[in-house]
Amino acid sequence: MNVGVLLSGNGVYDGAEIHEAVLTLLAIEEMGWKSVCISIDRPQHHVINHLTGESMDESRNMLVESARIARGNIQKISEIQPTDIDALVIPGGFGSAKNFSTWAFEGPSGFILPEVKLLLVNLVNVGKPIVALCVSPVVVAKALEGSGMTVQLSLGSTEEPSPYDIAAFNAGLTQTGAVAKEKTKREVLVDAQNRIVCAPCYMMDASIVEVRANIVQAMHALKALL
Repeated sequence: MNVGVLLSGNGVYDGAEIHEAVLTLLAIEEMGWKSVCISIDRPQHHVINHLTGESMDESRNMLVESARIARGNIQKISEIQPTDIDALVIPGGFGSAKNFSTWAFEGPSGFILPEVKLLLVNLVNVGKPIVALCVSPVVVAKALEGSGMTVQLSLGSTEEPSPYDIAAFNAGLTQTGAVAKEKTKREVLVDAQNRIVCAPCYMMDASIVEVRANIVQAMHALKALL
C-alpha cells in the first residue's frame, strides 16, 4: 500500500514539523506500507531562523526543502493522481498554515493553494483516507469548505496544556463548516463517514515519545479505515 506524505517544507516554524514528518515515515514503514513523499514546487511564505525565531532575508522552495526530509525521493504534487496513493498523511508544522494555506495570517477566512485543495478533494471524492496531524486539520477544513460535507476535525484539547489557543482554532474550524472535536495527545479523532483521522501531536504540550505514540495511533486508525 502506498501512503502519500504531504510536506510543506523543512522546519516547524516555516515548513513541515520534522519530528512529525520523520515519525510518520517510520510508522508507515513499520506498518509494512510504502511512503510517497509529495510537495509543491513553490516558494514557502518566508524563512525562519529556528535558533532565534526571526525572519531571514532569503527565499526557499517547498519542494527543495521537503526533499531534505525525503532524502531526495519526492514527487511534485502536480504529478500525483488519487490512483497513485491509497491514503494521505499531512504532518503538522507552520507550513500547513503559512505555505499550504494562509490560516496563520488570515484565519479561516484565508485561502488554500489550489493544488492542495484539488488533491484533497479528489481523494475524498474517491473515498481514500486522509490523516491530518497537529495543525494540518486546518488544511482539510479549507479544502472541504463549501463542499456540503460536514467533517469532524480535531486540533487538540482545551482541557490540557497547549502552546496554542485551541479554543480559537476550534472556532475557526466551525467557521469553515467543520465540526470541532476535542482530543488529547493520547487520542485520535476518527471521522469514519468521511474517512479522516486527526491526531493533535505537537498542538499539545507533548514529548517526542508522546508524539510518536500519537502518530502510531493514527496509523492504526488509518489501517482500520482501509
